[in-house]
Amino acid sequence: MGFFERLKSGLLKTKNALFGGLSNLFRRGIDEDTLEELEELLICADVGYNATEEIIEKLRERTKVEKVKDAPTAIALLKEILVEMIGEKQPLCIEPSPAVILVIGVNGVGKTTSIAKISHLLKSEGKKVILAAADTFRAGAIDQLQVWADRAEVELIKQSEGSDPAAVVYDAIAAAKKRGSDVLIVDTAGRLHNKKNLMNELAKINRVIERQLPEATRETLLVLDATTGQNAVNQAKEFKNAADITGLVLTKLDGTAKGGIIFSIKEELDLPVKFIGVGERMDDLQVFDPEAFVDALIDD
Repeated sequence: MGFFERLKSGLLKTKNALFGGLSNLFRRGIDEDTLEELEELLICADVGYNATEEIIEKLRERTKVEKVKDAPTAIALLKEILVEMIGEKQPLCIEPSPAVILVIGVNGVGKTTSIAKISHLLKSEGKKVILAAADTFRAGAIDQLQVWADRAEVELIKQSEGSDPAAVVYDAIAAAKKRGSDVLIVDTAGRLHNKKNLMNELAKINRVIERQLPEATRETLLVLDATTGQNAVNQAKEFKNAADITGLVLTKLDGTAKGGIIFSIKEELDLPVKFIGVGERMDDLQVFDPEAFVDALIDD
């Protein structure tokens, strides 16, 4: 299967829960009862109250102005509104090289596997990638990242458990310079229960990068687990207060009927989703394309 087919397959739970009955819903006409039922569906898919209100209001106005009566036109209009809400595609910014990507996220969200998958994707585009194991205080984090680095066939720079994360980054930058790497991906901690420590750690890492690689293009990605629904939005709010996040990686969309969380995140945080994961395979994490995402959710 190509990625679009895997995307459709991965989003099947959300599609069935949310958009499976759209044709029948709109076939009854576009009236207030229809809009109310659609509103319930959107909220159930974790689109979020504010985002849902905006979608319904836009659909109400545009169906009225454009005198929409038939289901196919109403569905096409809804798709337009959903794509507009997410905004334009915002791929990873890694040009010019060298680039440094900091990756944060709490335990269990798929941070380590996402790092490996992003490495694999960049390698397939001809980029030379090095990883830094700077999540040094979580038990087993370094070994886990080593396993995934081996699978992605990229080099991992590491020290022993409990080492200073900034020292690991220092070594990794030296290695990246020596090997002429295009991208350095840094696995950092995500200890939400102690934001002060997290902020101090990230600040120290950032100072090392600014001193040792001042010309680097920078990204800070937050990894979120889609299956946690609104809890993912709450996590993102906390991390946004602690770090200068430039984009999100939304994992495990294939395991939830709440894929509408993307709209809630955009509405409440205005942070771009840069990657989505719809499976366990190395190439099941791809650059997020709003049009392809909405197309996979809704059949014309």
